[in-house]
Parts: sequence; C-alpha cells; structure tokens
Amino acid sequence: MMLLPVMLSACAASDDGKPITFTDDRGVSSQPFPKNYRTEVLSFLKTYLNNPVGVRDAVMADPVERVVGGRLRYVACLRFSAREADGGYREPRERAMLFVDGRLDRIIENAAEPCAGLAYAPFAELEKLTR
Repeated sequence: MMLLPVMLSACAASDDGKPITFTDDRGVSSQPFPKNYRTEVLSFLKTYLNNPVGVRDAVMADPVERVVGGRLRYVACLRFSAREADGGYREPRERAMLFVDGRLDRIIENAAEPCAGLAYAPFAELEKLTR
C-alpha cells in the first residue's frame, strides 16, 4: 500500500527532468499558427493578473515564430501596465505568450529577447477586461 503514493508522484514529473507545461509538447518543429491567440491570451490574463480591471497602455504583436528553449514556437508579445494594489501603475512591462501546438502554453515574464524587433498594435480588449 505504501508504493501507491510514490508511483503516482512519479507520473507528475517528466522522464528527462524538463518542466511540465500546460500542453503536450511533443517537440515538433513545425507548429500550427495559434488561430485563437487573442481569446486565449485574454482568458489567461483575466486569471493571471491580480486585478485585470484598469489595464493601461496595452499593445500586442501578432504571433511570430521564434526559437525558445531550443525549439521553434509561436510567440505573441504584449506590453501593458496593470493596476497595482495601491491603485497606482508601473511602467509598461513586456511579456511573451508561448504557444505549442496552436494553444497557449506559458507566459515568459522577461521577454526582451523573444520580443525584440516586433511591431505592436493597440490591444484594446485587454484594457476592457473585467473580473
């Protein structure tokens, strides 16, 4: 009976020690374009941000293929200022949304490298988020 918890915990880790992601990253080099990227980003940020109301200066770049972690992936970059707990705002920060198999996989907080040289456009939907 004591073996069951150990066996189940082994299922949660990958064999090669890589972190587990939201999607089944098969390592396929040709990735499909993330068709619903705007909707997925908005849904994720609604839960990711402490307060999704009152986001300012939101801009987003369409997904482009970039090599991230040694693999070719689609990355959509965005820049915005979220409302802080004290009601104030910091300077806009750049973040990258990484897609695997056409679905949002994870956010990259320090996104200067994957977002370098991209053209941003207003992302008004992010500024209109509610709780």
